[in-house]
Amino acid sequence: MFDWNFPFWIAHRGAGKLAPENTLAAFRLGSQHGYRAFECDVKLSRDGELFLLHDATLSRTTNLRERLGDGASPEAAAHDWTQLAQLDAGAWHSRAYAGEPLPRLEAIVRYAQANGARLNLEIKPIPGMGAATGKAVAAYCAKHFADSADLPLLSSFTVESLAAARDETPHIPRGLLIDTWRDTWLAEAGQLKCAAIILNYSLWSAERVTAAHAAGFKCLSYTVNDESVAQWLIALGTDGIITDRVDLFSPAG
Repeated sequence: MFDWNFPFWIAHRGAGKLAPENTLAAFRLGSQHGYRAFECDVKLSRDGELFLLHDATLSRTTNLRERLGDGASPEAAAHDWTQLAQLDAGAWHSRAYAGEPLPRLEAIVRYAQANGARLNLEIKPIPGMGAATGKAVAAYCAKHFADSADLPLLSSFTVESLAAARDETPHIPRGLLIDTWRDTWLAEAGQLKCAAIILNYSLWSAERVTAAHAAGFKCLSYTVNDESVAQWLIALGTDGIITDRVDLFSPAG
């Protein structure tokens, strides 16, 4: 269904925990460690701007209250992009990254294309925005990725997001994320016409890898930060690893 040419090693949220997640600074650091594939989380702002953020709230990774006042809602869904763009998304991590902004998806795509990097865009919708976010991410990628060899992988835990992405742009590969085991995994991935199944690494087994490959799916894992776990997954014949430890695993190795 899809030509699979994605790198095996994928940097989680840009550079794992070594830089503020889901920022351009993290992508730059991941690149310095040799990574050419990156996972990141994409949301829609209240006014429809695609931007990077993992959590449903802004409290953990921004200076929301300091910048917008104690009365500002912590919910990402409550803010337009003009408000989100004012936030510091780096100081929470360390002083060296103070002032790092939340990036729009546009900035990440431009960086990846300029540096020959691949993207695994996790569609991380605000509650109630699953289909709208999946459609928006897919439509954006269809417009801005002309070369089929450089297409991103669109992944999500949210089935309605992947279904909307499938319906909007069926040619862009998708990956079903699963954190808690369910026996319907292969059927769901098939209905969504996915290229890959991305499991919490502890859920893989030799039997499941064999079954996924037999059904035509690639097998990816998150979030792998231990060398013995990585070697076990490689021995199982899996097809990709998402890691925080860009300083431990060499993507060229």
